[in-house]
Amino acid sequence: MEFPYTVFIISLLTAYLIGSLPFGFWIAKLKGIDIRDHGSGNIGATNVFRNLGARYGITVLILDIAKGLLPVLIGSSIILAESSTYLAKSNDEETLKGFVYVTLAISTIIGHNYTFWLGFKGGKGIATSAGALIPFLPEVLLGSFIIWIVVFFTSRYVALASIFAALSLPILTYALDHNYLFPDINSSWPVLLFGILAGLMALWRHKSNLQRIVKGEEDKFERKKK
Repeated sequence: MEFPYTVFIISLLTAYLIGSLPFGFWIAKLKGIDIRDHGSGNIGATNVFRNLGARYGITVLILDIAKGLLPVLIGSSIILAESSTYLAKSNDEETLKGFVYVTLAISTIIGHNYTFWLGFKGGKGIATSAGALIPFLPEVLLGSFIIWIVVFFTSRYVALASIFAALSLPILTYALDHNYLFPDINSSWPVLLFGILAGLMALWRHKSNLQRIVKGEEDKFERKKK
């Protein structure tokens, strides 16, 4: 049995289409504003939270995580089920599974970051990336979330916390797989490469935030005073 290339390609395209749904933009439009003209101009949950309030920001956060989770979870289940015989005969089943997970995750994240709905300009992909990691690296995601929490409450910069969390992905993936607590983590080369690319993408997408932090112009995330 050969690898199901047709199913694989359709799954990648579907992942992009789902990832491209600009929930932050649409929800803000329902409130009568173009979120791109407010705050940081980003369509993600943080900017929606700051400009429309917690209810809308949390809604966007959940939807952005879901659109990262579902394409990877469902797409990988279908592809791996269709290629079970092929995988069983493979010399490196872990690498092939890692390749399937990673390509679906990347397609979803690219959809969010470069959505065709908004002229191929989108968000920064942190929440969507987190959702995409749940099906195959939940332990690593938990570790990176702890790092996010520590950096955020230390600096009060969402962008800085997101960058550190993303950069920790390949390190945590390798470290957790090479101990006795999490022996089944997929740390194949596609997964490690994905972690590196995710970190670099986070740096690139947050370059303007970093410039503002250096200049002291980036707004810290603070509760609004009543």
